Amino acid sequence: MAVSGRSRPRGERWEAWRRQARVWRLTARRGLHWVVTKVRGRAVGARRRAELEEAFAIRTAEDVAAELGEMKGAAMKLGQMVGFVADGLPPAAQAAFAQLQQDVPPMAPSLAEQVVVEELGAPPERLFLDWDPVPVAAASIGQVHRAVLPDGRQVAVKVQYPGVDRAIRNDLDHAERLYGLFSAFTLSGIDAHALVDELRARMADELDYRHEAAAQQAFAERYRGHPFVRIPAVVPERSGRRVLTSEWVDGLTFSELLASGSPEEHQHVGEVLFRFAQGSLHEHRTFNGDPHPGNYRFHPDGTVTFLDFGLVKHVTDEEYDRLVPTIDHVLSSDAPGLVAAMERAGFLHPGHGLDPERVFQTVSAPYRAYLPEEYTFTPEYTRDAMTSLLDVRGPNADVLAALDMPPSFVLLDRVVWGLSSMLGRLRARNRWRGILVEYLHGTPPVTRLGRAEASWRRQRSAEGSG
Repeated sequence: MAVSGRSRPRGERWEAWRRQARVWRLTARRGLHWVVTKVRGRAVGARRRAELEEAFAIRTAEDVAAELGEMKGAAMKLGQMVGFVADGLPPAAQAAFAQLQQDVPPMAPSLAEQVVVEELGAPPERLFLDWDPVPVAAASIGQVHRAVLPDGRQVAVKVQYPGVDRAIRNDLDHAERLYGLFSAFTLSGIDAHALVDELRARMADELDYRHEAAAQQAFAERYRGHPFVRIPAVVPERSGRRVLTSEWVDGLTFSELLASGSPEEHQHVGEVLFRFAQGSLHEHRTFNGDPHPGNYRFHPDGTVTFLDFGLVKHVTDEEYDRLVPTIDHVLSSDAPGLVAAMERAGFLHPGHGLDPERVFQTVSAPYRAYLPEEYTFTPEYTRDAMTSLLDVRGPNADVLAALDMPPSFVLLDRVVWGLSSMLGRLRARNRWRGILVEYLHGTPPVTRLGRAEASWRRQRSAEGSG
């Protein structure tokens, strides 16, 4: 994997030729299939559908909704939201979270096609030049199919499970059960009610793929032409409330990168992931609240594609202005200033009587990597830092009991820990402090990637004023 470079015009011409060739091949194949079908009769298609139905161990639409409501729906989303804490939990709890995050069995081809018809007004074979009824991925509320548009573009089509919206809304209407489920893990410093309430607010958007499409399109425009960040383009004419079609992206998964990538590639990828998260928050007041390892694809030219924008959070200027001083005081190791900033931000209530130094030692855990000039993330760092916030009977129990996470920062806390976990698995070493301050206060770039991004930013600015 190289760490620089862009697509050249020659490469674009090659891709256009490949796309046109794909159209010719698929058109010919479909024409031949039509002739064969006419000769052999419709029974052939029926048998094939029956084989697919049996292979998937098909459930009815009601079964899908019931299963997701009982085991997967909101409970699974809750497990995904708090999955970042797994490194700090006992093995049994880690196993429970892993079970919550397992892919659900895919739905029948007929059910997926039914959703496409209801949302887009026609069956997949009329909307796409080619449609694979076998999904390439199945997740908490939908599954992804590979397809080809009439113009030859390969696309990923995310189709929502029938009835999952009702199942999850039913879960969320019984929020007390979710409060109890999450509180059972005793995650100090994170308000169970705040997390579940944030989940309730976000799920309404996530169940409507039109919100995700809009968020993905906004990210694609923000990062248009970026030197190392890619966002797949949305295909609006093939998208709806329960169907989202976007550009297909090949590339290594996170696990494949860990297994086959060199240490240099791991360092490069770690910085890209970190810069995307920090740039989105500090420059655009928006971030993707789902830093899941499955939401990335890694390419030979060093670029990274970011997927899945169903859990995007917008931070108001007021919230941001309360947050930044707390980070600044941590970076400067200013314990009294940190406590005062936390009180203003709502993380601590005035009159708590806590020793500022003990508060600093406790709450700086997620930011210890940013105190020295250089730091190497490790899995042990994430585990130890998380464990320190889970030890409700330890020496800092009174500090943990006094912490109050405002709901607006719940998802951001998830991003901090999720990103730390991935950087730890990459054993990424860098000048994280300097990179963070770049985004906080606009200081000069401290790495080659930072300089490339600054150049791109100046070019975008010149285009906007030209």
